[in-house]
Amino acid sequence: MKPFTALALPLAAAALALAGCAKSDKAGDAASADNVEMPAEEAMSGATGTPSADPGALASEAADQAASAANQAGTAAGTAASAAGAAAKETVKAAGDAAKKGVDAATSAAEKKM
Repeated sequence: MKPFTALALPLAAAALALAGCAKSDKAGDAASADNVEMPAEEAMSGATGTPSADPGALASEAADQAASAANQAGTAAGTAASAAGAAAKETVKAAGDAAKKGVDAATSAAEKKM
């Protein structure tokens, strides 16, 4: 039985190796790199000229830069408005404090005269 096993194993390996080398034109066979690239080559065969930049892409980049600049300007304006609002709030508070002191002083003076 050992000579049969020793001979069967190499014969099976050889049969599998030969089966892997077979060629098939059936539609159900798995695609290989050669027939996958063929449609792309056919599609590009009619292309002429050299590649050039897309004007729409350049315009889009310029629009992105303009939008970024506008965003930065808006942020700066918001910061300035916030600072102005804080300054106005402090001014109103100071004016209110001054008015209260004036009212208190007038009330004290009026009470002294009574």
